[in-house]
Amino acid sequence: MSEGKELRSILATDCGSTTTKAILIEKQGDSYRLVVRGEAPTTVEAPFEDVTKGVLNAIMEVEELAGRKLLDGDKIIVPQNGTEGVDAYLSTSSAGGGLQMMVTGVVKSMTGESAERAALGAGAIVMDIVASNDRRLPHEKIRRIRDLRPDMILLSGGIDGGTKTHVVELAEIIAAADPRPRLGSSYDLPVIYAGNQDAIPEIEERLGGKTSLEVTENIRPVMERENLMPARHKIHDLFMEHVMAQAPGYKKLMSWTGYQTNSGWTSAPIMPTPAAVGNIIQTIAKQEGIQVVGVDIGGATTDVFSVFQDVFNRTVSANLGMSYSVSNVLAEAGLPNVMRWVPFDMDESELRNRIKNKMIRPTTIPQSLEELIIEQAISREALRLAFEQHKALAVGLKGVQQERTISDTFEQSSSGETLIDLLGLDLLVGSGGVLSHAPRRIQSVLMMLDAFLPEGVTQLAVDSIFMMPQLGVLAEVNERAATDVFVADCLIRLGTAVAPIGKGKEGQTALKATIQLPSGAQHVEVPFGSMVRLPLAVGETANATFEPQGKLDLGSGPGKSLQTELVGGVGGIFLDCRGRRPFEIPTDPASRIRKLTEWSDALEVYPKEHATASA
Repeated sequence: MSEGKELRSILATDCGSTTTKAILIEKQGDSYRLVVRGEAPTTVEAPFEDVTKGVLNAIMEVEELAGRKLLDGDKIIVPQNGTEGVDAYLSTSSAGGGLQMMVTGVVKSMTGESAERAALGAGAIVMDIVASNDRRLPHEKIRRIRDLRPDMILLSGGIDGGTKTHVVELAEIIAAADPRPRLGSSYDLPVIYAGNQDAIPEIEERLGGKTSLEVTENIRPVMERENLMPARHKIHDLFMEHVMAQAPGYKKLMSWTGYQTNSGWTSAPIMPTPAAVGNIIQTIAKQEGIQVVGVDIGGATTDVFSVFQDVFNRTVSANLGMSYSVSNVLAEAGLPNVMRWVPFDMDESELRNRIKNKMIRPTTIPQSLEELIIEQAISREALRLAFEQHKALAVGLKGVQQERTISDTFEQSSSGETLIDLLGLDLLVGSGGVLSHAPRRIQSVLMMLDAFLPEGVTQLAVDSIFMMPQLGVLAEVNERAATDVFVADCLIRLGTAVAPIGKGKEGQTALKATIQLPSGAQHVEVPFGSMVRLPLAVGETANATFEPQGKLDLGSGPGKSLQTELVGGVGGIFLDCRGRRPFEIPTDPASRIRKLTEWSDALEVYPKEHATASA
């Protein structure tokens, strides 16, 4: 990170699969602020096959909106000269399908998962994990590697000084597959070796001549410790050097990116979009000393990011999205789980038809209140499933401090405890069209409460205009500028949720609260099974004392009171006494509709006339 010379202005783009988004940030007084944003269609595919065309179009829109000159023909003016040009141009990209990788490990639930965490943290989509104990025959593994054609392979396995046999066998399988890269047939496939360092000579002998082999530190040098960063840095380097260099127009784009320092113009790498989003979430967690979960729900995939105990994790649910893979959400969740969020009677076949129509026409948006409610019901299940998958991967190290025989080690069972502690979660950030563009912000609140079921006291926010990627790459260059804009312009603070864990009796008082609102002290009693919304605006705070009743717990212990400061937002404060561990919705249709309508009305989520609507 270099902050030697103060940047007066920053231009940043995110080249997505369909849209290229540009933002202009300027220093105003003592802080950095977003000035304008522009967007244009991405031009990585035919007929243009040059990503820089879409970038220039997006920048032209920024020029027009900002009323200042940024381009000289098809070149960005750098550094800033008077009111023309900028001191930094940075970019992220997921165009062309982003970074697609395969990872290997000796034991799937140990080094295999460590390799997966390394790749996911670097912004990759992990296409498959090939492991010595994955029960596939060698020829099946070879066929799989050939068929998938990944952008690169991460080869791992074994602790330093341990057995070399299995990781060498994996190298032989990769060599036998002789895989060709997805983009560009004129270069060798990048393979990163991050396994037992004693096996390096054997790995070089088998893969050195057939692949573009890079060796880095072992991701699991000893059983008790993961060492993911060297592999992640190597993945980023190879992404730039091999993958991006093959995509249409990226060599030109790479020559543009950089920033002004005391010693002159310094080039800056293009980051994979998910890696950049993860970067800003890690930056905020570190700066504010908080535990964070972020989610980005798209048309085809849902990414979940988390920082707990200073450990960063990212997962990609590649088949859970709101347009292209919406049918898969129904298949994975099951019809009853989707229907439990719909507050009116509906025929099963009609719901299936509506979901199929969405898959056929993925860019359509809901045209009626009923369609909106159904889409938001599906989104809850996509988010819930993606979060379940995330919790399964964000775990403590498996195979540690346990008596394990060799046969135990090769079992597929998971033994790590999840790092996700909802009671300790401070901030939940939502992004993606269904959350960021909900007609009412309070709809995003209820979708996030229903899908993630946060516990205790949790702040909620959404990314207003999808600029987390650009801020993530900016954090590498100027952390202060990135965090200034993230807090002031990127995040829309929705408010704070208060949700006790445990079960109570329907209708009996679950929570007593005394909240010092700006308008005066307010005393509230919330029955179990109910929700209450109180006003507290953005920028306002309120001291509160909560007394959970019976065995309900807000983190201090069952029945113990909690004093805390609540942070306001566009939605205010949400007292959620519907229960946690378990959270239950009535299965009887009439009772379900009544409860869903009651919760929706308490938060003013939808116009009230939907309550008795019939599909």
